[in-house]
Amino acid sequence: MTSTPHKNWTLLAVCLGTFMLLIDITIVVVALPQIRGSLHTSFSDVQWMVDAYSLSLAALLLPTGSLADIFGRRTVFAAGLGIFTLGSLLCGVAGSGTELIIWRVLQGIGGATVFATSLALLAQTFHGRERGVAFGAWGAVAAASTALGPLLGGILTTELSWHWIFIVNVPIGAFAILITLTKVAEFRPPQHRQVDVAGFLVFTLGLTALVYGLIDSGLDGWGATKVQVALVIAAGLLVAFPLVELLVRQPMFNLALFRKPTFLGGSIAAFAMNGSLFAMFLYIVLYFQNADHFSALGCGWRLAIITAGSLLTAIPAGRLSAHMPVRFLIGPGLGLVGAGLLLMRGLGAGTDWTHLIPGFVVAGLGSGMVNAPLASTAVGVVAPQDSGMASGINTTFRQVGIATSVAALGSIFASKLKSATPATVSVHYASAVSELCLITALLAFAGGACALVLIRPRDFHVHAPDRPTPEGEAGSPVPVGAGH
Repeated sequence: MTSTPHKNWTLLAVCLGTFMLLIDITIVVVALPQIRGSLHTSFSDVQWMVDAYSLSLAALLLPTGSLADIFGRRTVFAAGLGIFTLGSLLCGVAGSGTELIIWRVLQGIGGATVFATSLALLAQTFHGRERGVAFGAWGAVAAASTALGPLLGGILTTELSWHWIFIVNVPIGAFAILITLTKVAEFRPPQHRQVDVAGFLVFTLGLTALVYGLIDSGLDGWGATKVQVALVIAAGLLVAFPLVELLVRQPMFNLALFRKPTFLGGSIAAFAMNGSLFAMFLYIVLYFQNADHFSALGCGWRLAIITAGSLLTAIPAGRLSAHMPVRFLIGPGLGLVGAGLLLMRGLGAGTDWTHLIPGFVVAGLGSGMVNAPLASTAVGVVAPQDSGMASGINTTFRQVGIATSVAALGSIFASKLKSATPATVSVHYASAVSELCLITALLAFAGGACALVLIRPRDFHVHAPDRPTPEGEAGSPVPVGAGH
């Protein structure tokens, strides 16, 4: 089948894939009480339903980026869409908590494959001012999908059943695959990287051990033998990972990129963004449903306030990223996220949920400012042939942020609820959420400060477009994300 390259079709395919993948990070959140009741799962299972997806995304982004260089970005992107769509179908028909966690891993494998190539597809297709507009559209979809997840999850769970939060991906995925195979240009770098098996295994096992230890600490305490063993293994493997990457011939994680302050600052900001506001979605929903007794749909409508805030700033931020230093978007954006989280504090017995509205609005505005400029930062400081690895590392930091934060916050959350009684459960939930808001606000502030200090216009490349295959198209050299 011969491809007919078209920029708008490429943008549509990438945005559809991004929409499905990011919405599945949060769409499951409001359905968790129904899933837990239907499948009779534990609180740790609930955390794993979120983290299994994020973990597999984080672990496989970089290896699949290498596969995209070998087999072609369009081919691997389409394959990832297929795996994700199949995983969604299997999640929709899962009959136990264990099955659902396994199929969430499959979703994550497909999601990693799509994420690893999505920004690289945009970077090879759009140039000059068009690139800022494309990244702005992508940022709007990224912000909206993550924030819309709870709303759509609430509607589907309430009107149909929790199974439909996964099944709805099937027709969208099929349409995205069709567009990709017929309208998107293929590209293979002239020199491709080999798959770094050693790095993949060390990183995956280390990250899984860390999340396992953090989740189990909330149930068994930090003194439990299996928790301590898991954390020791995690520390050993994650410390060894950079050494492994220095020894292999073609590492999946090019540590030299972190010598560029801008790349380091962008990676920290990515971790902080997902580890703060987006990780808090789970615990805000648990508060809504267990303390305020809102339905899944009721939770979704309330969290949609964050969507409105993010949409107001996402597209303008994408456009501005081509005309001003992106640190002045990312840093203040994370500052707003932190301020919004602080505004959410102060919950107590009898506090109405409207107390959270100012924080929702401010945090939403901040998240919209961060996503698109952060995406352009990832690919803007490297040569075009390395854009797949760069975008993969950036998204890896995002997913590691949400996976580790959900697990770590969960241990604090569980410890705050241990002494709760039916008469005091609302007070304990309010106190727990307020404490988590403080922790995640500090994380957002730290990420914003690092972005302001480390991200520098002079680190950005002036890019000539990727040399296309016969199916591609050419353009003129352009600066990416540096601003003026």
